Amino acid sequence: MKTKIKNYLRAGYSGLYLISPEEKRIEGELKTLAAEMKYSLYAWNAANGLLDTGTGGVIASNDPVETLDAIAGLKEKSLVLLRDFHLLLDDPHPVLIRKLKDVLQIARTQAKAVILLGCRLNLPPELEREITILDVPLPGKNELEPVLDGILESAKLKSLKDVQRDAVLDAARGLTTVEAENAFALSVIERKTVEPSIVAREKAQALRKNGLLEIVDNQESLDSIGGLNGLKNWLLCRRNAFGRKAREYGLPACKGLLIVGIAGTGKSLTAKATASVFGLPLLRLDAGKLFGGLVGQSEGNLRSAIGTAEAMSPCVVWIDEIEKGLAGSRSSGSTDGGTSARVFGSLISWMQERKAPVFMVATANDVSQLPPELLRKGRFDEMFFVDLPNPTEREAIWKIQIRKYRRNPDGFDVPQLARITEGCTGSEIEQAFIDALHQAFAEDKEPTDITLAKALTELAPLSSLMREQIAALRTWSKGRARPATPSEPSNGSTRKLAA
Repeated sequence: MKTKIKNYLRAGYSGLYLISPEEKRIEGELKTLAAEMKYSLYAWNAANGLLDTGTGGVIASNDPVETLDAIAGLKEKSLVLLRDFHLLLDDPHPVLIRKLKDVLQIARTQAKAVILLGCRLNLPPELEREITILDVPLPGKNELEPVLDGILESAKLKSLKDVQRDAVLDAARGLTTVEAENAFALSVIERKTVEPSIVAREKAQALRKNGLLEIVDNQESLDSIGGLNGLKNWLLCRRNAFGRKAREYGLPACKGLLIVGIAGTGKSLTAKATASVFGLPLLRLDAGKLFGGLVGQSEGNLRSAIGTAEAMSPCVVWIDEIEKGLAGSRSSGSTDGGTSARVFGSLISWMQERKAPVFMVATANDVSQLPPELLRKGRFDEMFFVDLPNPTEREAIWKIQIRKYRRNPDGFDVPQLARITEGCTGSEIEQAFIDALHQAFAEDKEPTDITLAKALTELAPLSSLMREQIAALRTWSKGRARPATPSEPSNGSTRKLAA
């Protein structure tokens, strides 16, 4: 980023807008850059006014108009960092806009540059052509390494071994330098060393603050899924596609996976298992929380989420029921001034063009709500359709659920249970076993086939309640999506809806 800013300054750009929450890190990099280019650096904030960072002297008060007048009078080869100025641009006074435009014109002829710094983009239309916007990425391992060394040195601890050091730095990716410093220091207090698990725990806490991304504590694997062998084999074929050997071989980065199908058939479970197959952290993106009430906030939220995901790469990003988050993009022009359409456009552009190894897994129940642009090749590597489980899959699901709740499948007639649950989803099978457990517990005994049969008689499967919708979804998927379960020899009894 420092090199990019340097190139802009050498090219004569007089207005830059850096989007980043890291004021301390940005100011430090600008000080280094100013020294390299023999520029003077000045910094302004709403509390202290305009300061000369070299001498600490006050050049102007915290009044923004007075500050702009002072900037116009600074000597040539000056950088001016404005830290809170973007907050004044929510509803700017015409005089402030005119003053800033004039200062930018003067700066262009005097080797000066005005640099706005804010955690979100807030730029009125009058300044859009005057100021260049730069998204500052979160720190990578190279930027986090000195922070780790500083904590170890201050705590008088020995340097970490290479393996543990890499694990700590990997755990800290996605944090700002201040957040990483706090996490390292907390680990030293708790464990007398820097532990990756504590850093990862604090990172999960940091990501919860804005609610956009959440680190999922994932214990699921492909063994948790009954059936879907076609989808499983596709994932296993790509399990090593994120390593150095794959890059040396020339494999392109995997983009992601779209899983459509009937609710309760294991789509979300597969998304979680994907991260386990690849051995990568799992981030859940809440698409609905991208949208904010302030102008530009939604687009800023998306940039923040993308920046965090790329900083933590390689990783898996999971969007559950993506159609709900993007449902308003088609009518966006008449409902929200085009915000949903702009966010959706930015999202699919990133999905198409991203270079960072971020594997996206999206699930959808109602494909009719998905924008056509999302479905074309290039956004995802593959789209799978998950149907109701066949008899073999239902047997596997019953065994998984029985073991999950600490019972032995050998104590039940699993083939018979699979037969009488034709048309049931995996989640319905699980709920039937839970209901049987409750009934057996109330009677102070263990569940039996009879207990399960009673629970199943009270079950109204989704395949009966939504017969038409499921039939339409199956029709849509033919020729459009790859079946998650390979076709079986036709015997006239599989894949039928329950009566």
